[in-house]
Amino acid sequence: MRRLNSTIILFVLCLVSITMVIPFVWMVTTSFDWGARLNVPFPPRFWPDDPSLRTYRAALTNVDLLRYIFNSFLVAAGTILISLISALMSGYALSKIRFKGAGIVLVLALSTMMIPFEMTMIPQYMLFNQLHLLDTYWVFYLPALNYAFGTFLCKQFIDGLPGELREAALIDGASEFSIFPRIYLTICMPIVATMIILQFLGVWNELIWPLLALNDPNKYTIQLGLAMFNYNNGTRQMPSIIMAATCVSLIPVLLLYMFLQKYIVESIATTGIKQ
Repeated sequence: MRRLNSTIILFVLCLVSITMVIPFVWMVTTSFDWGARLNVPFPPRFWPDDPSLRTYRAALTNVDLLRYIFNSFLVAAGTILISLISALMSGYALSKIRFKGAGIVLVLALSTMMIPFEMTMIPQYMLFNQLHLLDTYWVFYLPALNYAFGTFLCKQFIDGLPGELREAALIDGASEFSIFPRIYLTICMPIVATMIILQFLGVWNELIWPLLALNDPNKYTIQLGLAMFNYNNGTRQMPSIIMAATCVSLIPVLLLYMFLQKYIVESIATTGIKQ
């Protein structure tokens, strides 16, 4: 009976995995299919009749992909740095310092996650307009100070770390500002890697806010650049070139995930450790 249940679970997982992988494989094969530059063949073919790199040359020629990718890296780097500092310090304070009203602060922070971005989008736009920060990357950096989900992740992770480390450091005369970076930060690297990937994906895939906040084409992020290329150059009739540009934009995401994957697994395993 147990073997039957394992077989059924394995079959379902394989079916779900294949369902998720097929669109990705179709995108990659279509990106090499020069014959699909006018129409995408259906039913899909997973090996192009005319495989060629001309689609990638056309994509790199017609879209300033490297500039858009560099801009997205600038946005992602600043957003990740600010959000990590905010989440780590606030999570540590809520977990170990236990100041009066910490529970209320955590509830208020988590409540902001229940508000859809569409409801705060216009007030946020008006605020940055009054501050004369529109069309700058500060419109991405400043909101990163409120990374409520990261604060919650860090608090839950640090809750499982020994509090005796902090107590021993306080006895030795260390201050609160030095305890976390010297003692807890190295232990928190798995959760840091997890937040880096989550934030990077969020910034890399964001479209609506850059569309509102950025006007200079030289400052466009990758998703906005791809959308404008699709709209302005009429490439709806050249799907293989769009697929090629999309594949290029996915390379940084895949590389980052491959590099940090082991830390994500470690964070899942370490979260269950008790004092």
